[in-house]
Amino acid sequence: MKKIICMLIMVLFLDASEIHRSISSSPNRVNPLLATDSASGEITGWVFNGLVKFDKDANIVGDLAKSWKFEDNQTLIFTLRDDVKWHDGVKFKADDVIYTYKLLKSKNITTPYASDFKEVISVDKIDNFHIKVKYKKPYFKALSIWMIGILPKHLWEMEKNPMQSKLNKFAIGTGPYKMKKAFEVNKKIELIANSDYYEGKPTIDKQIYHYVGDSATDFLMLKSKKLDIGGLSPLQVSRQINDSFKKAFNIFERPSNGYTYLGFNLRKKPFNNPKVREAIAMAINKQELIDLLFFSHGKPCYGPFMPGTSVYPKDFKPLKYNPIKAKEILKELGYTKEHPLKFTITTNSNNDIRVKAVEIIQQQLLKVGIKVKIRVMEWQAFLNTVVFPKKFDAVVLGWGLGLIPDAYSIWHSDGDKKGGFNFVGYHNKEVDKLIEKASSIVEPKKFALIYRKIFKIIANDHPYIFLYIPNSITAVSKRVKNVTPSIIGIEHNFIRWKIEDN
Repeated sequence: MKKIICMLIMVLFLDASEIHRSISSSPNRVNPLLATDSASGEITGWVFNGLVKFDKDANIVGDLAKSWKFEDNQTLIFTLRDDVKWHDGVKFKADDVIYTYKLLKSKNITTPYASDFKEVISVDKIDNFHIKVKYKKPYFKALSIWMIGILPKHLWEMEKNPMQSKLNKFAIGTGPYKMKKAFEVNKKIELIANSDYYEGKPTIDKQIYHYVGDSATDFLMLKSKKLDIGGLSPLQVSRQINDSFKKAFNIFERPSNGYTYLGFNLRKKPFNNPKVREAIAMAINKQELIDLLFFSHGKPCYGPFMPGTSVYPKDFKPLKYNPIKAKEILKELGYTKEHPLKFTITTNSNNDIRVKAVEIIQQQLLKVGIKVKIRVMEWQAFLNTVVFPKKFDAVVLGWGLGLIPDAYSIWHSDGDKKGGFNFVGYHNKEVDKLIEKASSIVEPKKFALIYRKIFKIIANDHPYIFLYIPNSITAVSKRVKNVTPSIIGIEHNFIRWKIEDN
């Protein structure tokens, strides 16, 4: 009998599969209401579920919610799944959603996510698996805000100080993976497959996150196969991996969720003249920037919203690189060799890619007779003495690309205020009206139609020269099967990944 038990234990041990990853910093809190750093966000994403989520095509689909309907434009009814359990075995119910919302809005925690719920009047229980959410007005984020992870009421209601709760270190959720123990600073984190997960137990039994403090060590661990998945830089892909690495890993590339731009101070001459901005746009060779900075691992950026999403206009025809036309426009505007267009581009010193980008742009613009000076500053000094006081000609910075964009903070005239993100001073009455109109539309197709109009207007105004979107490059061990790329990344179907040792 003892021999049979030992054999069973050995079989179970041999059958167990695990995937090894790295994490560059320890989480702060594994709590969806408090996860504001990348490490916390990553671990939290495995442990908790929201009511809704994105599918592989960036459509919103049910998660803890089985379905939903808008009773009217200001009332949303959720039907919750009745087959979900918390990691401690207690059944998930409507009370958990209501508790999470009340905690989010309470004075007991400090969280930036509360602002997403500013239009919510109430969240009420209809029964154990139905809730009603009422909004102050029609709200375009009415559904998407419920991607936030839900907390278990039966555990959290006993916590007097949520910010310091032990549940932030050893979290209990409904997600596909659960924590083995409370995480420790700069120590590995183990996540165990949830056998009761409502979509079925994940095929990979364990995820192990190794703390790796720097990117060079991370790359060495990947090359030595101590990690099964990891990010690569364009330099590493182009120059630092060999055939042995390529035999061991599949490499996946997709556009990253952010762009770099050259932004003008539109309050100043000559940048208040759209023809000047158009000439500069035509003089910048975006593909050359990508080839030199990223070894061609990237794509030109032409506007403010993510390519491939519903808000990106498929019929948009971007302005092409045309230095001859740029020279003609500059000549028409009165700029000559004797009196060239001159300005300064400022960027931050702790980003080598941006600094090199500005140097390349300087040379490109010189070819059409524009003389650029470069100013490089420490990040905080750059923000506090240049960007927010609006004391610049032009700046090179970056911005994130969301699957559901919110144009208000950057592109609405109201954002041109102290501390606001519209620091370039972009004012367009038509854009303002369209942003305001879209903010009260809950139907995704109508929202996307308006945002496509916003995209075209902004892109043709050239308040920024949208430069490039670098690729996000990920290496995954060939031991790992069922990896499929999508617009939201390769891990959308992670629970169906499996490991097959050759």
